Amino acid sequence: MSSSPLSKKRRLSGTETKTGSHCSSSNSVRTDLSHTPANGMAKNGNDAEIDEGLYSRQLYVLGHEAMKRMQNSNVLISGMRGLGVEIAKNVILGGVRSVTVHDQGVAEWGDLSSQFYLREEDLGKNRAEVSQPRLAELNNYVPVTAYTGALTEDYLTKFQVVVLTNSTLDEQQHLGELCHSKGIKFIVADTRGLFSQLFCDFGEEMIVYDTNGEQPLSAMISMITKDNPGVVTCLDEARHGFESGDYVTFTEVQGMTELNGCQPVEIKVLGRSICDTAGFTDYVRGGIVSQVKMPKKISFVSDCQFLQQGLHLECNHFCILRFHPPPPLPLIRNVTVQVNSAQTGSAKIEQLDEALIKKLSFVAAGDLAPINAFIGGLAAQEVMKACTGKFMPIMQWLYFDALECLAEDEGVVLTEEECAPRNCRYDGQIAVFGTKLQDLLAKQRYFLVGAGAIGCELLKNFAMIGLACGEGEVIVTDMDTIEKSNLNRQFLFRPSDVTVSTADTAAAAVKQMNPSIKITGHQNRVGPDTERIYDDDFFESLDGVANALDNVDARMYMDRRCVYYRKPLLESGTLGTKGNVQVVIPFLTESYSSSQDPPEKSIPICTLKNFPNAIEHTLQWARDEFEGLFKQSPENPKFMERTLKLPGAQPIEVLEAVYKSLVTDCPHSWADCVAWARNHWQCQYSNNIRQLLHNFPPDQLTSSGAPFWSGPKRCPHPLEFSTSNELHMDYIMAGANLFAQTYSLPGSNDRVGVAKILQEVKVPAFTPRSGVKIHVSDQELQNSNSSELKTQLPTPESYQYKLNPIDFEKDDDTNYHMDFIVAASNLRAENYDIPPTDRHKSKLIAGKIIPAIATTTAAVVGLVCLELIKIVQGHKKLESYKNGFMNLALPFFGFSEPIAAPKHKRDWTCREYIFYMPTPSSLILSNMCEAHVLLILYICFFVSCRMTEIVTKVSKKKLGKHVKALVFELCCNDLSDEDVEVPYVRYTIR
Repeated sequence: MSSSPLSKKRRLSGTETKTGSHCSSSNSVRTDLSHTPANGMAKNGNDAEIDEGLYSRQLYVLGHEAMKRMQNSNVLISGMRGLGVEIAKNVILGGVRSVTVHDQGVAEWGDLSSQFYLREEDLGKNRAEVSQPRLAELNNYVPVTAYTGALTEDYLTKFQVVVLTNSTLDEQQHLGELCHSKGIKFIVADTRGLFSQLFCDFGEEMIVYDTNGEQPLSAMISMITKDNPGVVTCLDEARHGFESGDYVTFTEVQGMTELNGCQPVEIKVLGRSICDTAGFTDYVRGGIVSQVKMPKKISFVSDCQFLQQGLHLECNHFCILRFHPPPPLPLIRNVTVQVNSAQTGSAKIEQLDEALIKKLSFVAAGDLAPINAFIGGLAAQEVMKACTGKFMPIMQWLYFDALECLAEDEGVVLTEEECAPRNCRYDGQIAVFGTKLQDLLAKQRYFLVGAGAIGCELLKNFAMIGLACGEGEVIVTDMDTIEKSNLNRQFLFRPSDVTVSTADTAAAAVKQMNPSIKITGHQNRVGPDTERIYDDDFFESLDGVANALDNVDARMYMDRRCVYYRKPLLESGTLGTKGNVQVVIPFLTESYSSSQDPPEKSIPICTLKNFPNAIEHTLQWARDEFEGLFKQSPENPKFMERTLKLPGAQPIEVLEAVYKSLVTDCPHSWADCVAWARNHWQCQYSNNIRQLLHNFPPDQLTSSGAPFWSGPKRCPHPLEFSTSNELHMDYIMAGANLFAQTYSLPGSNDRVGVAKILQEVKVPAFTPRSGVKIHVSDQELQNSNSSELKTQLPTPESYQYKLNPIDFEKDDDTNYHMDFIVAASNLRAENYDIPPTDRHKSKLIAGKIIPAIATTTAAVVGLVCLELIKIVQGHKKLESYKNGFMNLALPFFGFSEPIAAPKHKRDWTCREYIFYMPTPSSLILSNMCEAHVLLILYICFFVSCRMTEIVTKVSKKKLGKHVKALVFELCCNDLSDEDVEVPYVRYTIR
């Protein structure tokens, strides 16, 4: 794991535009970023540099071109209550050119329930001015300005995107018309307690460059007909994934060469075939069809036009969300009736939902952090869409409510006194749920596993809603330390926190947001190794668990623990713009482990070794090379046999390389390391390819007469080494330095010196050998006998050196790890005429990086905390809980009831159970599963049973861990780990 904030940067040119942060106004304040900060960051804008170290995970979501467009966008966000600051936080983390926060109001008690950058000492101060310096700390590339004046036409023209929150209906209509006429992207976001809305107007003509954010598809061609229309058939290994209406291009087609390099062609899909060719020369073989993302034009109407068309009346409570502050119930109903009566056709609702309007009026004065987090994440993503043209915008209005958070019993109505303001930081939440829930939240004891992106957002929301702000406690554990790449989405951390403990830093940050929260940070990994810490007493004391993990194994482990201890579990995850939320309630819903995603499809070993056809194959091959050469410790005698069984590795090559490294090629100097790298280059990219072509010549035919080198098998060619080839030298530099590190020898970055050493290196001549077996399929490989390898393996006594294994670290650009992976992969790609890829994509694939963006994280965590509120209230109905699924790129939002917990019926009349009855001083339960143990204890202590057989015996038995705990709890016997001798009575119950 990298401990350095150093990163590789990509220089991009841009166009100079005016920024709102440079406006002169007596009502503005700003952070001076005219100089380069101490941490090396510079502000965005003209000639901006994309800091790949900071933005790496987001770049895998947006791409460089979209980031470049975003870095030339100035954004105004009006209204700095909880929703506004949430939007601002996400937009600033995203990396726009500048952000101006606007507010003419002052901080009040009701703001503190969700505005995480306001403190109690800020009451009475302007919200924008107080929030500005704290927002500016989020991203030193983004200047943040506070503005407290009026939003005039001259002022608004400085911005590319304007966002209104906490605004009146008149302001929305007036400014919306103004922005529409000036070509300024316009967004309105509002929350009212458990109700919320989002409105977008991106102009009469907007170009979307990528509507879904998915990687373009590619497939290998097996046949092209000359029919009218012609049919292109793809290989049958898997469905190609293309859809009718997609655009594709063709490459590497032999015979029907007119297709190669053609303009993008729209296709129709026929099962495994794609159809759109006719009238060309005869097809011979080969070819690749690739999807092309085509720009799409969309148009929007202004806010006034949208209202006039009555489109908003799809939901009959829309009007109230347009008023600030919310009017009383009679006025709400009157206005809704008036607006509805003016509609015609499908826009008019036959009967208003009186109960819904009543609920709206009761909660509209509230301000809830989870709702603001969800809508704030969505609104910030719409800002990014407006700036970049990346992903499909919301067309044009979105509504969301979470009424299931209210009491399940319809007869339960909170009194005005229970929801009245207390002049405390939770007034915005008390206005919706009353004081009883607030008291319950304060007493909660929750275990948060992970303090990364989701963990930071959860802690912020925990602090805002008042979780564990009384007698309770939040325990957060995370074994990681902070890295620079975390700062783009883990908003509790700052550049000065790099290399510091994640959990401790996050805990300290949320204590500043709400000093009342009781939080403890741990640096432990959850798992069997830490069960002595997170033991029975620990879990029994919990009210619930929230996962913020990044791997399935840890999720499943925590799920098993929660099932065992009957604790609710809040599970969530993100993947770029995609997110999901799952709530697990004991005895009510299924557990996380009840359903699993299908395993990822692995790459066949023979494809990696000899027949790659995609850059993913060469990158995995390079990653295996790194592990085999520099990571796996040859000192462990079991390593050799383990390597033979590794999926996706090249056992023969790895073992031969290890043998040479340990016995025959041990280096004594830097020159020896360079010589090793040069000879290894020759072996991998020339000799092995020549041997492969000796076994299977380019014109080889299969037993059926078909060309051997066809379909997924690409015919390779050997490479010739040259010191003038930058890629060749990249490999030598990286390989030699890594090889030197394994022997604790000094390395070098002197490329000129290395080139001189290479002139003296003697590369042995190679002649392909007959009789060398090369396996064509994995089945053939599995059937082969690898015993001949064992005679070549070195014994531990023959090792001349103790090697230093190197752990792969993808985010440190000074350690040569990614240099080796990129060079090794692209050289192999050149062998097989596979298009190479850049360092950015190579790091994504080889490093198994999960793309991430702050907007998705914020939205997902908002939904998680809504489920938390239901759990704390004690909701019992399955339909009250919601599992959530979203894809902000489409955009798509789906909610479903959790699957009910399985219920099993048992026929107790036809089974025989044997157990051991406790004597007055002891108890033994052995050879039984936990369910049977609990059943027997229940029968023993609470049910009169018929004893059919009694036998007294004396026996020695070893008590298991869980049984020991049960015995101690029920019988108060202090049992040791030693064998114990006790009498027991055997009972049989029929």
